[in-house]
Amino acid sequence: MNERFDSRMNQSDTTLWRIERDPSLRTTIVGIAILSEAPDWERLRTRIEDISWEIPRLRQKVAEPALGLGTPRWVQDPGFDIGYHLRRMVAPPPGDLQTVLDIAGPIAMAAFDRARPLWEFTLVEGLADGRAALIQKIHHSVTDGVGAIRMARIAFDEHAHEKHAPAPRPLEGGERRPSGLSVAVDTMADQMLGAAHLVGRTATAMPGVMEKAALHPLKLAETLVGTAESIFKLVRPAKEPLSPVMRERGMARRLAAIEMSLTELKDAGHAAGGTMNDAYLAGVTGGMRRYHKRHGAVPAQLRVTMPINLRTEGDAIGNNRFTPARFALPIDVEDPVERMRNLGELARSWRKEPGLKFTDIVAGALNAMPPVVTTTVLGSMLKAIDFVATNVPGLDRPAHLAGATVEQQFAFAPPSGAAFSIALLSHLDRCTLGMVIDTTAVHDPDVLATCMAEGFEEVLAAGRKATGHPRAKRGARSGR
Repeated sequence: MNERFDSRMNQSDTTLWRIERDPSLRTTIVGIAILSEAPDWERLRTRIEDISWEIPRLRQKVAEPALGLGTPRWVQDPGFDIGYHLRRMVAPPPGDLQTVLDIAGPIAMAAFDRARPLWEFTLVEGLADGRAALIQKIHHSVTDGVGAIRMARIAFDEHAHEKHAPAPRPLEGGERRPSGLSVAVDTMADQMLGAAHLVGRTATAMPGVMEKAALHPLKLAETLVGTAESIFKLVRPAKEPLSPVMRERGMARRLAAIEMSLTELKDAGHAAGGTMNDAYLAGVTGGMRRYHKRHGAVPAQLRVTMPINLRTEGDAIGNNRFTPARFALPIDVEDPVERMRNLGELARSWRKEPGLKFTDIVAGALNAMPPVVTTTVLGSMLKAIDFVATNVPGLDRPAHLAGATVEQQFAFAPPSGAAFSIALLSHLDRCTLGMVIDTTAVHDPDVLATCMAEGFEEVLAAGRKATGHPRAKRGARSGR
């Protein structure tokens, strides 16, 4: 397998790359794989080296265009050093999951070296019962959550890898650094292509617009007004968070994890006539209600950013293919079944918003501004978000790496200005929740993690009651 990658960032990638002028908006994705044993180091190093050729983006760094005009490009790093990107360490006692989370926290906080490819893997050995962990850190401009899972499938599917010939290596010297003239020419080409793509994306987002203009001018006017209102709903800046408790924002991060049965979570959603995602949102909002109740202030709503996957069959791993929906979720509904139904209807209504088709166009408009303006505008939007919630399908078959079996996987999404993020990731018959908590916004992260586990246990219990299943041996439980 040798994926094709565009040498230029798309508009969403560019936004995710440039907003880091404000460090609190960093867009680092972290994954943790718990391994049955410590993999053979040399075999692991060879495997990751091979993967870096199979996935060209892993050997590329970002090159900014002259004067910041146009979109950044991906160019091969002639000084690529696998020893920098793949590291190892021994865990301190007690070597449990929380030990790994405590190690991963500072890794998630640290900025990338922007002169190198934007990923770092750390092997943590010496865990309890002979286990090990692989902490995977990658910049969001490289890919989104679904793309990152596709990368993991390549990395962990060693049997499939052995069936294919190694990816071809480039000639010695690789890609040369472009000259000043070529950068200038490419920059002008970027501007023309960007304008053409803007027209094309607009036409794609509004199919039949010319026909409506000729045959149904009033309907066209209604469509344009409705679309403009929808776009405004998506980009409308908010002055402050809705939470009366999680108000401040800072740079310190704490990671927490929860594990539960995938089947039980699906059953809970089905019991309410909906989907697993409905149960997921009900668990999150139930945890939020509990957390705010402990602090003596339960708001009616909290503001969430929920990424919506736009990937289709055949899309390359590289580049981001999602659109962020930002809206208010009610958290004051106590009955978990009613909560699942209400949240399911709300989430599905937002998926139908016509403005979502224009996300890349809006990003392009923001990228046309000076980076400091883009960062200020987005910062005002993102720091008023209470939390980020994402749901990513994980591996559905056994996975192995350098002789070790992948027993668990956790995903940790960037809060990007919010008080915390929470990511649901499935793995075989289990699923995990990874939380990245801004400890300036949340002074008691352990309490938040406990409340979240209780919120999910309440949802799972509702599913068990509806299906008549007895209580599972392991419900929603914190990783501590």
